[in-house]
Amino acid sequence: MENYELLSGIKGPLDVKKLKNEDLPKLAEEIRHVLIDTVSKNGGHLASNLGVVELSIALHRVFCSPYDKIVWDVGHQSYVHKLLTGRYDRFDTLRTEGGLSGFCRPDESEHDIFYSGHSSTSVSSAYGIAAANKIKGNKNYTVAVIGDGSFTGGIVYEALNNAGRSRTRLIVILNDNEMSISKNVGALARYFAAIKARPGYFRLKAKTEQLLNKIPFVGKRLSLTLFKIKTYVKNMIYKSNIFEDFGFRYMGPINGHNINQLCDALEGAKTANYPVLLHIYTVKGKGYDHAEKSPEAFHGISQFDINTGEPLSAGTNFSAEFGRFLIDVAEKDRRICAITAAMSVGTGLVGFAERFPDRFFDVGIAEEHAVIFASGLAKAGMVPVFAVYSSFLQRTYDQLIHDGALQRQKMILAIDRAGFVGEDGETHHGIFDVAFLNTIPDITVYSPSTYAEMRRCFINAFYHQDSVAAVRYYRGSECILPDDFVNTYSDYEVYGDSSADTVIVTYGRLFGYSAAAVNRLKEQGIPVMVVKLTKIKPIDKEAVRKIFEKKRVFFFEEGIKSGSVGEKLALILKEQGFKGDYSLIAVDDCFVPHATVQNLLNKFKLDTDGMCEIITEALIAPAASGFEP
Repeated sequence: MENYELLSGIKGPLDVKKLKNEDLPKLAEEIRHVLIDTVSKNGGHLASNLGVVELSIALHRVFCSPYDKIVWDVGHQSYVHKLLTGRYDRFDTLRTEGGLSGFCRPDESEHDIFYSGHSSTSVSSAYGIAAANKIKGNKNYTVAVIGDGSFTGGIVYEALNNAGRSRTRLIVILNDNEMSISKNVGALARYFAAIKARPGYFRLKAKTEQLLNKIPFVGKRLSLTLFKIKTYVKNMIYKSNIFEDFGFRYMGPINGHNINQLCDALEGAKTANYPVLLHIYTVKGKGYDHAEKSPEAFHGISQFDINTGEPLSAGTNFSAEFGRFLIDVAEKDRRICAITAAMSVGTGLVGFAERFPDRFFDVGIAEEHAVIFASGLAKAGMVPVFAVYSSFLQRTYDQLIHDGALQRQKMILAIDRAGFVGEDGETHHGIFDVAFLNTIPDITVYSPSTYAEMRRCFINAFYHQDSVAAVRYYRGSECILPDDFVNTYSDYEVYGDSSADTVIVTYGRLFGYSAAAVNRLKEQGIPVMVVKLTKIKPIDKEAVRKIFEKKRVFFFEEGIKSGSVGEKLALILKEQGFKGDYSLIAVDDCFVPHATVQNLLNKFKLDTDGMCEIITEALIAPAASGFEP
């Protein structure tokens, strides 16, 4: 790493406290330079981290991590926190295999309290720590840092409702940048804007409470009484403050890029001995012109040119192809609506939103609500398409059962980022959706390998299914298929030597690798056939028959083994009396770390090399014949 005058000397939070106030702007400048330089090379979340530079510095000047716990909502905004907690020397390894994670990881540092890859959870977990501290008589503080976009998730309000009645040392910092990933929507965004009109009134409150609490014997009681009177009077003049209605002491809004003002506010919050909500406002992408102008584009970005802000990799991908296809079909069918949970950019729906604003719904970071909302649209005769990352779909399991499949509602799940996603790691790999969808009756699941297949799968879902249908596709571009492959666009496809005793069964991205494996093994004199499943739930009965005829079955699956398609097929074959050898190669009971997709496929032996290795070893030194699920 480059040698920076101030940042190079930060080995932990104590070093942040030792700096002079006049040094802090220079430290912030150095941090921004490192953020931009590193993310331009490694990819990652840039705009959100540029927006919390001053806040992160203030937190580590005022609080004593790890004794005071700082809980970052989502965790993608914790890059500055990593730099200030002894990880500067390794920061150039960010999001690389074996290097620093792009999110908080407790096994990476004692200053990272929770794994945090999804939003709206920080207040709940921070309140749990604060409640435990109170029980044990621990006087340390717990701080939850949460963005205004995360306030569109309902879990936050459950936590506020619960925590506001407590007398714990809990401080919630609302980082209000008027953005989540896409522009914030709805009444909450308008509410935060209205609060900003009265900053001076609220800045005074922290200092007043601090003085009152120092009065011996009666100070805290007097502070509480004045708080109640003030709230009553204020509610007569202004709109009710939702946070104080929950029981929090509200402070702000204040400038989140003024370190001294932030430190004063945080010191004031520490004196309350009640839950406090500190409302700050920041600029997402602060300090980098391209990110300030286009914060959505720089939320999560791949490698880019620092001078121009342009990404270094170009070309189409499944998300973009899905977005274009949905516009085309919606032109002809006015029933089709699109839903996103604050991910219009990531899921390819920006064009749809512009073309059909009355049929586009960004519900905020509220995946559970999105599914129930889709159920209502379907009940009224529309055809809702909920575009969602696989890992975020995990939140909707109950709604998919109760409000989707049980009601037999015709809703479509466009599941993006299925399978390995690469550098975002454990919290973002899409390896669980198949397993939990497999447990729900009356859901049809497709997993195409190419753009053309994806379009055909959606057409089937729109016009040939009468309940919940899911089309899952992976991050990036379509797989490379052999020149002699003829796609019939059926529920399954066959490739290779149909007379072979050995069969590879797979779906999605892995078909490209399996087809290459067939041709490589053929050169070695090993005949193999591939059965590519396009519809993976339910599995086509004719495909099962073709597999049943073979002596050796190798199922390769880019997902968790328990509950997988391969496990389901194994049971079907066993029930039908299959006597051959069966091997299922999948992710076996573990969470997958961050690395490139290609390296992960290689590690789990799901690429061409791995497939050839497993098959040749089994044929050269076969295990005892029998069923091996």
